[in-house]
Amino acid sequence: MIGGDEYSVVVNHEEQYSIWLSGNELPNGWRDAGFHGSKEDCLAHIENVWTDITPLSVRQSVAASAAQEG
Repeated sequence: MIGGDEYSVVVNHEEQYSIWLSGNELPNGWRDAGFHGSKEDCLAHIENVWTDITPLSVRQSVAASAAQEG
């Protein structure tokens, strides 16, 4: 990327998003989400795709409780 670093959008098992400098080894528990670009582009992408910041395990627990009640 000319004029700046390239970043990758990454996601963990709880479907929480972050950015990571491309080319660096990802930390345990994180995987590449398939979007790469400038820091600003990656943050804009996350804003568009991460519409519910509730961790996956909490969403699943709430859904399971609701299913048991109804």
